[in-house]
Amino acid sequence: MLVKTLKNWLNHFPYIKQVLKSIKRNLLKIASIFRPELTPITSGTFDLDELVTLLGNDDPVILEVGANDGSHTALFLELFPRAKIYAFEPDPRACEKFQQRLGTDPRVVLEKIAISAIDGEIDFFMSDSRPSEHIPAHWDMSSSIRKPKKHLEVFPWCTFEQTIKVPTHRLDTWLQRAGIQHIDFIWADVQGAEIDLIQGGKTALAHTRYFYTEYANEELYEGQVCLRDMLRLLPNFQLIYRFSGDVLLKNKCLK
Repeated sequence: MLVKTLKNWLNHFPYIKQVLKSIKRNLLKIASIFRPELTPITSGTFDLDELVTLLGNDDPVILEVGANDGSHTALFLELFPRAKIYAFEPDPRACEKFQQRLGTDPRVVLEKIAISAIDGEIDFFMSDSRPSEHIPAHWDMSSSIRKPKKHLEVFPWCTFEQTIKVPTHRLDTWLQRAGIQHIDFIWADVQGAEIDLIQGGKTALAHTRYFYTEYANEELYEGQVCLRDMLRLLPNFQLIYRFSGDVLLKNKCLK
């Protein structure tokens, strides 16, 4: 009741209301220096065109972990016609669409594996969807090596009725085999498996300039870490942008 009365009172004094909002924003900025996960959320989504300025070269090495049907891969190629892109996707349904979209483009290498914290095989929980006029059929964009948890409640239309075994590598294992020394940008869409990528890719991340990844502050998938814990695993990265479900991080040790 008191809070409601105060809000009504502030509506009569717009200047004071604006000052209080400004103070709140400044306090959040100060707090975010010590607690990056408190960085104010930027509305909208990341403008990929900004990558051109950030990376500063026309032939970047890009890793796309969780490439799905290659739609983002195609966008990266539009921005950087001389790029070399390594795309990782374990879902056979998505891989088929990826190859239909990009064919045998020599600038792209499709690795049909999952990236995790182990080398070998791993369970892969394949997403699908219940028939609906509002939901796309055969939804394959929520599949994960992590078993769904609250995702089943938050998105009840998304089902996970099939589990398959897929080959998997740590990112560091793959990096060593590929002989790559430098990564300009990692785009990660791994559906709750961010900790697996990080734990299995410490060397790769140390050689990565920019890292863009999803996050969630609730356990949509079993064992999914929140943004605060994820940032603690990445002490050499600075948070540049925070969106409602994604963050852009910059390696403070690299130019």
